[in-house]
Amino acid sequence: MPKIRDVYFKAIEEGKEHCVTSQDIRLLISRDMGYAEPIDTLFHQNDEFTAKSQFDVQFARLLKGEPVEYILNEAKFLDHRLYVDENVLIPRMETEELIANISERITDYYDPRNYLVCADIGTGSGCIAIALKSIFHNWLITATDISEGALNVAKKNMETYHLSIHTELGESLEPFIRNNMALDIIVSNPPYILNKDEVQDSVKNYEPSSALYLDKNHSVYESIFRDYKKVKKGTLLMCFEIGYDLENYLTDLMKRYLENYDYDFVKDLNGLTRFLFICCH
Repeated sequence: MPKIRDVYFKAIEEGKEHCVTSQDIRLLISRDMGYAEPIDTLFHQNDEFTAKSQFDVQFARLLKGEPVEYILNEAKFLDHRLYVDENVLIPRMETEELIANISERITDYYDPRNYLVCADIGTGSGCIAIALKSIFHNWLITATDISEGALNVAKKNMETYHLSIHTELGESLEPFIRNNMALDIIVSNPPYILNKDEVQDSVKNYEPSSALYLDKNHSVYESIFRDYKKVKKGTLLMCFEIGYDLENYLTDLMKRYLENYDYDFVKDLNGLTRFLFICCH
C-alpha cells in the first residue's frame, strides 16, 4: 500500500505539463481519505493511501482538464459546500464579492431586517440565493433559471441547508411578471463573457456555455432593463455581476430603458469593474 506522500509527489510530477495544481491534488486526496480539509494531508503524509484506485480514476479526469469541482461534485462558496455538476457554473470568488457588496450596501436603500422580496435570476447552483437567505432570514427569495437541470442542482443545495427559497423555471423577469410579483431587489450573475478566446480550456470544455457567453441580441441585462417597471412597486435595487469590459454597453442600456435611477460601477479586489448597482426610485 503506497504512502500518501508518495502518491502526492508522483501526481505533482505527472501534473506539471497539464497545469494541475497541488491544491487540486491535495483536495482529491483529502476527500478520498475523508479528511476535513486539504491541509490535513500534510499531517497524514506517512499514512497508507487506502483510496488509491479511486484517486487514479479521478486524477485521470483532472489530467484531461476537468475541473476538480465537477470531479468531486462539490464547490466551496463562502461558508457553504455546494453540490455542482455540468449543469451549472462553478461558483467563483467574484460572486462571493457580489454578496459582500450587497451586504455592505443594502442599508443605503432598505432596512435589511424588513421583509423584502428578492429575485435571483439565473441562479445556477443556487449560491447567490443560498448566501443571501443565510444572511437575511426575513427576505422572500425566488431563484429562477432557464435550465431545469440547473434548478434541480439549486434545489438540492437549498434542501441541504434547509432554506426556504422558492424556485421557478423561466427566463429573466418572465416568472415574476407571470405571477404578478412585485420586487424590492433583483440580483443576477448572467452570462457576460464577450471574448471566447479569453476563456480557459477547462471552462470552455466543461462549464455550460449558455451560462458563460453574452449574446447582445438576447441579453439578460437588456431584458431586465426593458421589463423592470412590470415588477417595480417602489424603490427597486438591481445588483449585477458583470464582465470587466461591459461598462459602456451597460451604460447605454441604462440610458435607453431606465428612468429616475442612480447607479454605481464597482471594482473587484483585482481592480476590475465587475459589479453594477442600480437604484430605481
